[in-house]
Amino acid sequence: MRPPVTHHHPAQGAARRPSRILIVEDEKRLALSLAKGLTAEGYAVDVVHDGREGLHRAGEGTYDLVLLDIMLPGLNGYRVCAALRAAGHDVPILMLTAKDGEYDEAEGLDTGADDYLTKPFSYVVLVARVKALLRRRAQGAGASPVHVLGDLKVDTAARRVFLGEGEVTLTAKEFAVLEQLVVRAGQVVSKAEILEHVWDFAYAGDPNIVEVYVSALRRKLRAGLIETVRGAGYRLEGGR
Repeated sequence: MRPPVTHHHPAQGAARRPSRILIVEDEKRLALSLAKGLTAEGYAVDVVHDGREGLHRAGEGTYDLVLLDIMLPGLNGYRVCAALRAAGHDVPILMLTAKDGEYDEAEGLDTGADDYLTKPFSYVVLVARVKALLRRRAQGAGASPVHVLGDLKVDTAARRVFLGEGEVTLTAKEFAVLEQLVVRAGQVVSKAEILEHVWDFAYAGDPNIVEVYVSALRRKLRAGLIETVRGAGYRLEGGR
C-alpha cells in the first residue's frame, strides 16, 4: 500500500490552471513549511517523504516542477533524478540538500537536475528559482523542440545533441548553456543573459563560469561552432 500524498491547493478563483509542484522531502516540518508558502504563492503542491514514492509520483508526468531533496529514504535524490531523466521525463528539477561543495553540485546537475539549492536557504531565493524554472519551461513550450544547424542537431525536449552521425553527451548545465545559444542561433547572446537563464539572477558566484562551460562545449562539439564576440558575448554559428 502506497503512503498517502499530502495535497495543498490554492484558493479557487483563478481562471488559469495553477502550476503543480511536487515536494520530495523527508524533513516533514520543512516540507510542510514549503508547501504552505508555495500554496500561498498560487501553486498546487503535493508532498511525499520517500524517494521511491517521489519517483513514482514524478513519473506520472502531471507536475510542472519537482523540489527534490538529496538525502531521502528509499532512493536518494541523485537516483530519483537520474531515473526520471533516463525514462525521458523533462520536468524541471530543483535539488535541495544540506550538503555543500562543488562535487555534490556537479553530481546533482550531471544526473539531470536543472538547479541546486543548499540548506539553509532563503525562502525568497527558493521562490525566485521556482519562478525562473517554470518561466523557462513555459517559454520553451510553444517552440519547436528540434533545432538543426548544419550537422548539429539539438533536441530540447529530449535533451539530446547530435553532431554528424554521433550523439554528444552533455551535462545538464552544458546543455542549458547550449540551449540558450541554439534558440538564438546567429545572434549574439551576452554572458549576463546566459547567467540569468541558466543560473538565474540569484547566482552569486564567479560570472566567468559561463566561459568554463562554453570551453567545455567547444571541446565536445567543435572549436569553431561557438564564436566569441569580444565585449558582447557568444554566437552559435551553424551550417559549417
